[in-house]
Amino acid sequence: EVELQTDGNRSGHLQNGELVFDPEVNEEVVRIIAAQLAEIGDQFDREIKARVVNDLVQHFLNENLSGEEITRRMSEAVEGLAQAIPSDMEREKAMLVLAMVLTKKIANTMPSLLQRVFRTTVNYISQQLHNYIVRMVSAGVK
Repeated sequence: EVELQTDGNRSGHLQNGELVFDPEVNEEVVRIIAAQLAEIGDQFDREIKARVVNDLVQHFLNENLSGEEITRRMSEAVEGLAQAIPSDMEREKAMLVLAMVLTKKIANTMPSLLQRVFRTTVNYISQQLHNYIVRMVSAGVK
């Protein structure tokens, strides 16, 4: 099982006190996948209405909402936006890109929320799209 790291490094873990790297991933495949997702993200970025972003910003600002509740709100927003995706696009791919674009838009709207929105997005992706990401990256592993 391979994990994508946001800093571009390979994931690893400690085993018997020594760092062990996870299986090698073809970095060119990861770059190609990233470029494709970025292209889709640019398209979605133009289509997401400010109201959706502002509603999510308000939820993130509400410190009384638990992490689970915020993740649920993020999921609802992504699901709602995903209903308008072209039928020829993989639903999971669209949902992944929508989550990332929403994260960017929220952080640009209210930079102080970056840490909370990033953590929520990682939780959402881990819960909802983990298997899709593993399949997508594994298809390119040599």
